Amino acid sequence: MIEEWLKETKEKSDFKDLGMILVHNGMVRATSKDGRPVKGMHLSYDKKKLASLIDELRKKDGIVEIKAWINEGDLNVGDNIMYAFVAGRFRTIVIPVLEELVARIKKEIVSEKEIF
Repeated sequence: MIEEWLKETKEKSDFKDLGMILVHNGMVRATSKDGRPVKGMHLSYDKKKLASLIDELRKKDGIVEIKAWINEGDLNVGDNIMYAFVAGRFRTIVIPVLEELVARIKKEIVSEKEIF
Protein backbone atom coordinates (compact mmCIF):
# COMPACT_ATOMS: atom_id res chain seq x y z
CA MET A 1 0.00 0.00 0.00
CA ILE A 2 2.69 2.53 0.98
CA GLU A 3 4.73 1.70 -2.12
CA GLU A 4 1.63 2.28 -4.27
CA TRP A 5 0.93 5.61 -2.57
CA LEU A 6 4.55 6.70 -3.11
CA LYS A 7 4.48 5.70 -6.77
CA GLU A 8 1.10 7.34 -7.46
CA THR A 9 2.06 10.57 -5.72
CA LYS A 10 5.40 10.87 -7.49
CA GLU A 11 3.87 10.07 -10.90
CA LYS A 12 1.16 12.71 -10.66
CA SER A 13 3.16 15.45 -8.93
CA ASP A 14 5.16 18.35 -10.20
CA PHE A 15 8.47 18.22 -8.34
CA LYS A 16 8.52 21.98 -7.91
CA ASP A 17 5.68 21.31 -5.45
CA LEU A 18 6.87 18.01 -3.97
CA GLY A 19 9.88 17.93 -1.67
CA MET A 20 8.88 15.64 1.20
CA ILE A 21 6.70 12.63 1.88
CA LEU A 22 6.12 11.41 5.43
CA VAL A 23 4.50 8.14 6.48
CA HIS A 24 3.21 7.21 9.93
CA ASN A 25 2.61 3.54 10.81
CA GLY A 26 0.74 3.14 14.10
CA MET A 27 0.77 -0.34 15.65
CA VAL A 28 -0.86 -2.09 18.60
CA ARG A 29 1.53 -1.83 21.56
CA ALA A 30 2.01 -4.62 24.11
CA THR A 31 1.26 -2.23 26.96
CA SER A 32 -1.38 0.41 27.59
CA LYS A 33 -0.43 4.03 28.21
CA ASP A 34 -0.54 3.32 31.94
CA GLY A 35 1.80 0.32 31.57
CA ARG A 36 -0.66 -2.57 31.84
CA PRO A 37 -0.11 -5.56 29.50
CA VAL A 38 -2.43 -5.56 26.49
CA LYS A 39 -3.60 -8.63 24.52
CA GLY A 40 -4.92 -6.53 21.65
CA MET A 41 -7.57 -3.99 20.80
CA HIS A 42 -10.88 -3.57 19.05
CA LEU A 43 -10.90 -0.67 16.58
CA SER A 44 -13.56 0.99 14.46
CA TYR A 45 -13.71 4.34 12.69
CA ASP A 46 -16.00 6.79 10.95
CA LYS A 47 -15.21 6.63 7.23
CA LYS A 48 -17.12 9.83 6.36
CA LYS A 49 -15.30 11.83 9.03
CA LEU A 50 -11.96 10.48 7.81
CA ALA A 51 -12.73 11.49 4.22
CA SER A 52 -13.80 14.93 5.39
CA LEU A 53 -10.64 15.40 7.47
CA ILE A 54 -8.42 14.40 4.54
CA ASP A 55 -10.26 16.82 2.23
CA GLU A 56 -9.85 19.62 4.80
CA LEU A 57 -6.12 19.08 5.33
CA ARG A 58 -5.40 18.55 1.63
CA LYS A 59 -6.44 22.20 1.05
CA LYS A 60 -3.57 23.53 3.16
CA ASP A 61 -1.00 25.52 1.22
CA GLY A 62 1.96 23.39 0.12
CA ILE A 63 0.24 20.02 0.54
CA VAL A 64 0.22 17.78 -2.53
CA GLU A 65 -1.39 14.59 -1.21
CA ILE A 66 -2.84 13.03 1.93
CA LYS A 67 -3.90 9.42 2.35
CA ALA A 68 -4.87 7.32 5.33
CA TRP A 69 -5.75 3.69 5.94
CA ILE A 70 -7.19 2.46 9.23
CA ASN A 71 -7.47 -1.18 10.25
CA GLU A 72 -10.79 -2.24 11.71
CA GLY A 73 -11.86 -5.08 13.97
CA ASP A 74 -10.05 -7.14 16.56
CA LEU A 75 -6.31 -6.48 16.37
CA ASN A 76 -3.40 -8.26 18.04
CA VAL A 77 -0.23 -6.81 19.51
CA GLY A 78 2.01 -5.80 16.61
CA ASP A 79 -0.82 -5.41 14.08
CA ASN A 80 -0.98 -2.21 12.08
CA ILE A 81 -3.56 0.27 13.34
CA MET A 82 -3.10 2.89 10.64
CA TYR A 83 -0.98 4.34 7.90
CA ALA A 84 -1.02 8.11 7.45
CA PHE A 85 0.68 9.64 4.41
CA VAL A 86 1.35 13.32 3.76
CA ALA A 87 3.23 14.75 0.78
CA GLY A 88 4.07 18.37 0.20
CA ARG A 89 6.52 21.06 -0.66
CA PHE A 90 8.57 21.63 2.50
CA ARG A 91 9.31 19.84 5.77
CA THR A 92 7.98 22.81 7.71
CA ILE A 93 4.59 22.30 6.05
CA VAL A 94 4.42 18.49 5.88
CA ILE A 95 5.45 17.63 9.47
CA PRO A 96 2.75 19.73 11.18
CA VAL A 97 0.07 18.42 8.81
CA LEU A 98 1.06 14.81 9.51
CA GLU A 99 0.97 15.53 13.25
CA GLU A 100 -2.48 17.11 12.94
CA LEU A 101 -3.76 14.25 10.77
CA VAL A 102 -2.65 11.55 13.22
CA ALA A 103 -3.83 13.47 16.30
CA ARG A 104 -7.26 14.17 14.85
CA ILE A 105 -7.70 10.61 13.60
CA LYS A 106 -7.01 9.38 17.12
CA LYS A 107 -9.24 12.01 18.77
CA GLU A 108 -12.11 12.43 16.28
CA ILE A 109 -12.21 9.44 13.93
CA VAL A 110 -11.35 6.17 15.68
CA SER A 111 -12.99 4.34 18.51
CA GLU A 112 -10.64 1.92 20.20
CA LYS A 113 -10.91 -0.42 23.14
CA GLU A 114 -7.86 -2.14 24.52
CA ILE A 115 -8.24 -5.82 25.38
CA PHE A 116 -6.49 -6.82 28.60
